Amino acid sequence: MTELDRLQGAANRTELSASRKLALRSSLSLEDALRATLTASSSGIGLEALLRERAVLRSAETARVLAREAAREAARAEQRTRHDGRPTAWRAWFDGSARPNPGRCGIGARLLGPGGELVELSQPAGYGNSSEAEYLALIAVLEAAAARGARELTVYGDSRVVIDDVAATAGAPSLHPYRVRVHALLARLPGASLRWVPRHKNLDADALSQRASLAATIEHDASLLP
Repeated sequence: MTELDRLQGAANRTELSASRKLALRSSLSLEDALRATLTASSSGIGLEALLRERAVLRSAETARVLAREAAREAARAEQRTRHDGRPTAWRAWFDGSARPNPGRCGIGARLLGPGGELVELSQPAGYGNSSEAEYLALIAVLEAAAARGARELTVYGDSRVVIDDVAATAGAPSLHPYRVRVHALLARLPGASLRWVPRHKNLDADALSQRASLAATIEHDASLLP
């Protein structure tokens, strides 16, 4: 590291700006201008003491930045693990939608088995809000899994409301009947678990629910025609 680099690394923005202006209006080089500016900032402790002090502070800040980045990366790795988890024998994805919200509901789900079994669900689900539609989609895919004797099932959904409500000791009162039904179905599915995933990892179920919701809306609108 050159002396100029050392001085520039120690100077803050204000000191850098002042040094450049000093160099422009005088015959001093930027290095000499920096030395003069930093000496003035040293408050009597001397230039070298100031440079050592700021080097320590800079190292500490670098360590904090690296620690924050390491913590963020660890959190991202944990999140990826939580989203994906260990592959299980049976896997399912569910999604529900309402047009508008509340409105005509559609549910979509996919169930995959260890022997290549594939069940796709896409059907209207009456009138309600999006959380009710999500719950109905979850119930439908759990019923399909129970009917096939699924074991070690992981069910993925992008609704935090439903995933958290199922896990809650006392969830939302309006969703209580759905939660009771889900708990009863989970009791019939040994090793079953629910995992939240971001929407981009639930696109197939989302497409199935949107298709069903659109079909329900079209059917309803057609019924109103004379």
